[in-house]
This record gives sequence, C-alpha cells and structure tokens, in this order.
Amino acid sequence: MFDNLSDRLGNVFDKLKGRGALTESDVREAMREVRIALLEADVALPVVRRFIDAVTEKAIGSEVLKSVTPGQQVVKIVNDELVEMLGGTGEDAEPRELNLNAKPPVVIMMVGLQGSGKTTTTAKLGKLLKEKHGKKSMMASLDVNRPAAQEQLKVLGEQVDVATLPIVPGQQPVDIARRAMEAAKLQAADVLLLDTAGRLHVDEALMAEMKAISTVSAPTEVLLVVDSLTGQDAVNVAQSFTGEVPLTGVVLTRMDGDARGGAALSMRYVTGKPVKFAGTGEKLDAIEAFDPSRVAGRILGMGDVVSLVEKAAATIKEEEAEALAKKMAKGEFDLDDLRMQLKQMQNMGGLGALAGMMPGMKKAKAAMQASGMDDKVLIHMDAIIGSMTPKERKRPKLLNAKRKKRVAAGSGTQVQDVNKVLKMHQEMAKAMKQIKKMGGLKGLGALFGKGGLGAAMPGLGGPGGPGPMGGLPGLGSGGNGPSVDPDTLPPDLRDMLNKK
Repeated sequence: MFDNLSDRLGNVFDKLKGRGALTESDVREAMREVRIALLEADVALPVVRRFIDAVTEKAIGSEVLKSVTPGQQVVKIVNDELVEMLGGTGEDAEPRELNLNAKPPVVIMMVGLQGSGKTTTTAKLGKLLKEKHGKKSMMASLDVNRPAAQEQLKVLGEQVDVATLPIVPGQQPVDIARRAMEAAKLQAADVLLLDTAGRLHVDEALMAEMKAISTVSAPTEVLLVVDSLTGQDAVNVAQSFTGEVPLTGVVLTRMDGDARGGAALSMRYVTGKPVKFAGTGEKLDAIEAFDPSRVAGRILGMGDVVSLVEKAAATIKEEEAEALAKKMAKGEFDLDDLRMQLKQMQNMGGLGALAGMMPGMKKAKAAMQASGMDDKVLIHMDAIIGSMTPKERKRPKLLNAKRKKRVAAGSGTQVQDVNKVLKMHQEMAKAMKQIKKMGGLKGLGALFGKGGLGAAMPGLGGPGGPGPMGGLPGLGSGGNGPSVDPDTLPPDLRDMLNKK
C-alpha cells in the first residue's frame, strides 16, 4: 500500500534533511517533485493543487526557513496536510465510526459498482460488528441481477457465523428490503446490512433502484464500496454516487494491492465524506478502520506501531505469549519457541507487512526485497524445524552433520539453510539470556502493551537489545542479510534498542 508514493516522497525528504538551511527555492523545488509524485500516484489533479498550495504556503514561512531542523519541519507540515487530506483528526474531523446508536435495527446500506467487493465487504463488516462491537447482525442480498450473488452472501454468512435473509426466488430488491426489515425486527437484530446490486457502470436504472431501497429502509449508514486499484476511475464513480445517493462514508477495497494509493488520497476531497474502512486482503478479517494519521505515517515511512500492536493483540494467543514470557525470564528458548514465533509472524501478515508498520523500516524492507527475502523464508524455516525430532527441537546441540543432512532432505532445503536456522536460534537464545540479566520484559511490555510485542514476534532489536530481531536474516545486526540502519529509527526507539 502506497509503496511507490512512499519511495518517491522518501527521496525528496532525504534531500531536504541533508541540508543545514533551506531557501524558498529549495522548498518550491521539493514541492514540484512532491506534485509529480502525487500525480504519478493517480491522485486527482484538484486535490494535488490544493495540497501543494497549502504545504508551500506553510513551508516558506519564517518558522521553517529559520528553523534549526528545516527539513524535518517540512516533513511535519506535509504529514499534517496529508492527515487533513485523508480526513483529519481531532474534534473538527468527521466521525469515522459507524453510527450504531440509532433505533435497532440500524440499517447499513452497501452501494457501489459490480466487482468492487460489496458482498465480501458486507460479510467482513458483519464479522467485525459481531466480534469487536458485540452486535447481532443480519445480512440481506438485494442483488437479483448477478448470478448466484444471493447464494454467495449466504455462504459467506455461514463462514463468519452471521445470519442471512432466506432467499425467495423472483423477489425484487425493494420487496427484499421490506422483508429484511421485518425479519431483522423479529429476530431482534442490532444491525441490518443490505448488500445492493451493482452495474458495470453508473446508469439511471441503478440510481433509481438505490433511491427506492433507501426510501424503504431509511438507512443510518450508506457506504460506498470502491476498488482502490481502479485509481482515478474509483474517484469518478464516487462523484457519480455522491450526487445521487446520501452517502455517509466510503470503504476502499484491495488497499493491500494498491502501490499508488491515489484513490485513498482523493476520495475524501471528492465525496466530502470520510473513508471509514479499508479492505486489506481476501480473508474475512482483512478489514481495518481507516485512520488518517496512521495512513499518513505509513506513506511518509514513519511506521504505524499502533496498528502493529493491534494486529499482534488480535493474532497472538495470550496464554502462548505468557508461557514464552516465563521462559524468556528464565533465559530459556528452544526451537519449538522459535517455530511458534515464526507462525505468529505469518499470522500478522509476514515480514513485508511488519516492516511496513515499523518506524524507519522502509529501507530495511527494500533491503529484504533486494536480497530476495520474502515470506517464503518463514515457510522454509518452519519446514526445517518440522523435520527435526522433538528431542532435537528441545536440544539443538544434538544436530550433528548427519542429522543436519537428514533434516535438510526432509524439508527440501540445503544444509546451509539448516545452519542459518540454528544460528538464528543461537542469537535469539543469547538475547533471551541478556533479557534475563536485564530483569525481564518490563521495559518492553510498557512500550508495546500487555505481553510485550517482543514476546509476540522475533524481536525488535539487535542481540543484547530488548528483542532478538538480530537473529532474523535480513532484519538485524546478527542476521545473515543486510542490517537495519539504526539512524533510520526514531530517537526514542533507537535509544531503547541500543540500550544494553
């Protein structure tokens, strides 16, 4: 997400940060490059003009040009304007939370073109409302045009354990909406999700149908679902719907596959409505609330530790984390523990997703890609550990040359790959003993929440630091790949990781 834009802006700001003082011409030249970067990211032209004008006006002010760190001041201004462009924060920002306080059943109407991901998003929201908000939901498909659309929602409903309206063949959308309202009331549902029909393009018949359904159901929320991969086309669709349907918010799907991000940056300006959710994958739990400040942080390479901690909390079993924390406190760490942490990293989205959320890790992520590292590395490591006997996993010293050959053959890898895993384990085991000497996980837990993110994934520092990331190839000073440049990390995190 935003990879191309992030790289371009990173290069622009690296030049600014390298200068002791900035002139007005320096700022204007940088803004020209930012303008090109935004246009290449498929951001709508009026949005780019407004953004560049606002940033330039603030950046050529005396508080920047005479600042001790003018380059960083410009980055802060760009960050603040990005946040504002994406929807703003604080008391003046539009509410991005779903309005669930209306008289039940609260009706949420999903609208959008065919193929934008409405049906899957409807199921994702049903699951989210049940698990995070404790709401009883019902879903109803009003799509009588697309073959098997109603059956698709029924199957998804079974997968997420959310009730769906029984299908009555031949019934028209407005009648289905009326029946859904009655059924939701009878079943005491808190929320009714209406999955409406789409078309390949906006036409009068579609808009007439949307208006009729809206009149019958009186929705509290009307969410426009758009595919972020369509870029400028998504913006045009949003404009068409905004003039016809009383939208309350936008859901952007396939954000994980959009390296440009132009749709996300343009949508709020074009519709005047907040982006409320972002679909980040095909799995039914791959949806997250859209937070402007977090998204701006990811674009500018500042990371998103809050999302990282939330992802950790959602995917890590507390009892496993506590058991590992006890072993870490004793300075113990075997290959079964390593395997558990590798699986947790996969559940959290893999190396790329984690690197994208860590502050200053953009360069490390690029180094990983340059060295050919990807999430297959985690799978290979798991296969190597799985090919060992329980005794070997508990006591890695048993692995002599003969045993290593057997493990390599059993996992379809090379002996040197087995040696890399063992070296990684040794580095992490050393770090565990260091943690014991430091008095355990108190400092790390305070920074990253209950259980400590250090207990959740293979660390966040070099060997001897509060986490054993140094043993992971490509991400630390003790690994076999390129190491993270500590100068790319924020000062507070850098100090914490360097502390012995």
